[in-house]
Amino acid sequence: MKKLNLLLVLFIALFSVFYANDGYALQAQEDTTSASADIGDLEFTTIGSKEDSVANNIKPDSVDKKIDSVKVDVKTAQTGEKSLWIIFVIGFFGGFAAFIMPCIYPMVPLTVSFFTKRAETKGKGIQGAILYGLSIITIYVLIGVIITLIWGASAMNQLSTSGVFNVAIFLILLIFGISFLGAFEITLPSRFVNKLDAKSDSKGLMGIFFMAATLTVVSFSCTGPIIGSVLVSIDKGLLAPVVAMFGFSLSLALIFTVFAIFPGWMTSLPKSGGWLNAVKVVLGILEIGFAMKFLSTADLAYHWGILDREVFLAIWIVLAFILGFYLLGKIKFSHDSDLPYVSIPRLFLAVVSFAFAVYLIPGLWGAPLKAVSGLVPPLSTQDFVIGEGSGTGTASHADTTGKKKKYADFLHIPHGIDGYFDYEEALAYAKEVNKPLFLDFTGHGCVNCREMEARVWSDKQVLKRLKEDYIVVSLYTDDKTALPENEQFYSKILKTQVNTVGKKFQHLQAERFGTVAQPYYVLLDTNEKELVSPPIGVEFKIDAYLGYLDKGLSEFANKK
Repeated sequence: MKKLNLLLVLFIALFSVFYANDGYALQAQEDTTSASADIGDLEFTTIGSKEDSVANNIKPDSVDKKIDSVKVDVKTAQTGEKSLWIIFVIGFFGGFAAFIMPCIYPMVPLTVSFFTKRAETKGKGIQGAILYGLSIITIYVLIGVIITLIWGASAMNQLSTSGVFNVAIFLILLIFGISFLGAFEITLPSRFVNKLDAKSDSKGLMGIFFMAATLTVVSFSCTGPIIGSVLVSIDKGLLAPVVAMFGFSLSLALIFTVFAIFPGWMTSLPKSGGWLNAVKVVLGILEIGFAMKFLSTADLAYHWGILDREVFLAIWIVLAFILGFYLLGKIKFSHDSDLPYVSIPRLFLAVVSFAFAVYLIPGLWGAPLKAVSGLVPPLSTQDFVIGEGSGTGTASHADTTGKKKKYADFLHIPHGIDGYFDYEEALAYAKEVNKPLFLDFTGHGCVNCREMEARVWSDKQVLKRLKEDYIVVSLYTDDKTALPENEQFYSKILKTQVNTVGKKFQHLQAERFGTVAQPYYVLLDTNEKELVSPPIGVEFKIDAYLGYLDKGLSEFANKK
């Protein structure tokens, strides 16, 4: 038991250190409401992840309560719902997905046999199995620690819309996906594997630890792509990679440990066979589809125009049909075994795949596709929308005087809202017509921004207020269009040279509002004072969002 206690102490100490660091980071974030906050105090939220809003928990009162006040602490929003628990769950299910891969699943009986034959007593066998599980967790958590130490939290967020970074992730996921289809195997050097395997034959704690390490290395061709997908799909906070790897390893460790303690349960497992390769192929197709999102993010931020909405949807439709036909046995890859009949689970999965493809098809002609609006490119990138002829019917690129709006030739606001893309221009026009400003801090790669536009802005009442009562200005904080040299400057708060349109508005958001998260909606009067404080982020409840807008209009009317 001393060995078991030693490994437990090591594991707890490892998490204690990183929990302390995370506590310090959260304490630092309490001061982010100051307009002059230092950049170290800002919460950098990954653009494109499902948790990319600083204000997910900020909810204004309903219209029925007349929204007399909005007293929600921004700190609560930053540490609120989802966060690390969602990351843990993603990692946990990733570990379960890895277990049913052909690199790991057949190793269960070998592992169980190892402990049952090696142990002198049942008690020692159980102790060895627990040590084995803890060793798996320790190894994977150490990988997460290394990732955190190398990249850190803010560095990953700065990379989130980088063209090089997104293209690199696209290529990595594409390669992983193709490898899952059976084109090639991604393995580590055999010499390294053999050394670990030799050390696993030794007795005691080190032997068990190296046996777990051998499992990690040997299964890399299956676990590597899944781990990569898990890590690039989560918010890159300080603890995120560690928590993700803990969830991933805990799932694997529990499965191996439980079967080692109760070997009789293995009789209930399905036998290894062709279905394992089918799981691998399905995940490969999903990985290729997932990779498209990263290429799309870079394409939007840099305006390359290579992955417009209809091209993106066409790729997803084809992949969905391929997946459906594969599940029905109509497509066969090199490593697949013969499929004598279609099982009920395969049939239902095929139906889901075909249904998804059929759902996407109307999007080729401009259907909103609200269910996936946060993942596909915006409608403004589409060349043809049925009923509107060529183009997407976006708002005018010129103001009422005929002067061309700044950045309107490459930036867009959905639903035909005739807004602006530059803060100073919008403010000047708001003063001219005496209307309040609606600041929409958004991003090309922001998933929640697209979902808000599709699910909330599309509401008739919300759209009426945005079109008629407010001067809307959409400020893209991740746009990579270069600024003229005379407009470039050094941002002390961002600690970088502001040389792009995105950094210009990221600086404005950080300096004025103490955050760089998207979406972030601010209501200002013509004197640049906040009408409702604090501003809000993601709010899918239409009544609450309308209440926020109405509160702003009421405050603006009172100031008149």
